[in-house]
Amino acid sequence: MKTIKLNRKALIILLSVCVFVAFLWIKSRRPAVQMQHGSFFLSSFRDRPDPLKKKIEHANSHGRLNTQQNTDETVAAVLVIACNRPEVERCLDSLLRYRPSEKKFPVIVSQDCGHEETARVISNYEDKLMYIKHPDLSDITVPNAMGHLKGYYKLSRHFKWALSQVFDVLHQDYVIIVEDDLEVAPDFFEYFEATKGLLEKDPTLWCVSAWNDNGKEGKVKGDDLLYRSDFFPGLGWMLKKSLWDELAPKWPAAYWDDWMRHPAQRRDRACIRPEIPRAVTFGRIGVSRGQFFDEHLKYIKLNDHFYPFTQKNLTFLLKEEYDKMFFNTVYKVPLVSYNYFHSGKVIPAPSVRVQYETDEVFRSLANQLGIMSDIKAGVPRMAYKGVVSFIYRGLRVYLAPPRHWRGYEFHE
Repeated sequence: MKTIKLNRKALIILLSVCVFVAFLWIKSRRPAVQMQHGSFFLSSFRDRPDPLKKKIEHANSHGRLNTQQNTDETVAAVLVIACNRPEVERCLDSLLRYRPSEKKFPVIVSQDCGHEETARVISNYEDKLMYIKHPDLSDITVPNAMGHLKGYYKLSRHFKWALSQVFDVLHQDYVIIVEDDLEVAPDFFEYFEATKGLLEKDPTLWCVSAWNDNGKEGKVKGDDLLYRSDFFPGLGWMLKKSLWDELAPKWPAAYWDDWMRHPAQRRDRACIRPEIPRAVTFGRIGVSRGQFFDEHLKYIKLNDHFYPFTQKNLTFLLKEEYDKMFFNTVYKVPLVSYNYFHSGKVIPAPSVRVQYETDEVFRSLANQLGIMSDIKAGVPRMAYKGVVSFIYRGLRVYLAPPRHWRGYEFHE
């Protein structure tokens, strides 16, 4: 009987130890289970370890975001640049309506300006995104006689701070920048998910953009068409961390988008852009004071249905494949003059080429053909190797330089 009693005591002690160890194991596993079965945002910042809380405080966070290195499931963070436009609600509604998951595309809204009404609007979305505020709302010194352009300086300062927060503090690898006056297409996220791999593989690419400056109704056809472009489009665009590391030390005081188009930054790299835009702007009022909006931007067509880009092979956009295909296409179609379109003659071909030899001739032809005629840092809007593609009177038109073109000319 004594032996039996001792064995029972030992058994009870052993079972107690096992229960205690199991309790500790379950407790230690709980955060991992939350991340495995929950969304990208389920864990509150208050539950995170102290070092992470310090990062969030430094970012002036008012929302939620997993700040660890991207998981395999994360495609890109979406950075919304906001200031004093309460209509950011329209932008956020479209992003959240079409976003496939929080984990794939975490959204961060960065607000400058300290505008209270806009802040209240953004706060309504805090359960779906991360909200950070630019801490430097001070006035900014600008060169003499440039006071009316101060908004461009503040915007550039905000961009630099916000990009630094997302890349350097929150450690995201890819970021899609969306300004607060953009509305996105149903396949906006599908497009960026499908093209991300191109940025990873091709060093001659430096961005993917949702925009086409010539994307007006009647000027575009084919929701599946994608192009390379030497022109930096902006307006809903994706970049990777290595590009930010390159640009951050020399980020400009103002006019960051035109600065991006300068040869010193572009370095002969291209962007991917769609035929039909995957983002449109509704912001007539802003730092640009509605420039181009009434006569141009409000006519840009937004793709209105979903195209399954991730199910398609997009390797044709890699430079080695694309250039050969592109040049063969452009320079084998019939060459016509502008007068052809009004002559009544019909060439049995779906595409034609109109040639220009100088920037002045390009501007004249572009105006006649109804596309954007301005040239930035030597590059016509949406051009690749000098060629701009669009639809005119139902025909695909390539406005192109001579085949033996020697490159863009840019003079400071």
